[in-house]
Amino acid sequence: MKTSILLFLSCFLVWVSYGQSVEKLLESANTKYRLSDYNGANSDYSKAIELDINCLEAYHQRGNIRSILNDHRGAIADYTNAISLDPNKAVLFFNRAMSKEEIKDYQGAIYDYTRGIELAPSLPFIYLSRGKLKLELEDYRGAIADFTKEIENNPDSSESYYIRGLSKIMIKQKESGCLDFSRAGELGHSEAYKSIIEICN
Repeated sequence: MKTSILLFLSCFLVWVSYGQSVEKLLESANTKYRLSDYNGANSDYSKAIELDINCLEAYHQRGNIRSILNDHRGAIADYTNAISLDPNKAVLFFNRAMSKEEIKDYQGAIYDYTRGIELAPSLPFIYLSRGKLKLELEDYRGAIADFTKEIENNPDSSESYYIRGLSKIMIKQKESGCLDFSRAGELGHSEAYKSIIEICN
């Protein structure tokens, strides 16, 4: 009986120590992240994952750091692991989409933006980001639809008005596009009035 109790206490103390170690590593990593010590934070998040392969926060934040350090394939792997742990967290799809864009996996990025929108349609900048990618892929009408949704969510988005104007110009909707340039200028976009002079006059 005494041996069983000692064994239980020993296992319990190991478990408590294990949990505290992961927590301390995350705290250290988050502090280093805030101080822009990305390599140090990356190391601490990696150690946390070694101790707990199901540590969602560590995968998520290490993915962010790898993206900052231009290790986009590593970031995608981390976001994918995080998504497997929480498939309903829209920001994970958003972040993975941005990393996929960086490696030119455009269709994969569109898929992730779309999934993020399905989960959280009011997530800031997600329609804008998908719209910019659609514009690059010459899906001008799809881009316009996304910029319009971004404006609905954020009526003061000068960038959304400006790029929607560019998209409209591409499909020969000059008058409407120039109105978007004008609104972008009113909201403070630096290129809007220059585009009006070059395109609309």
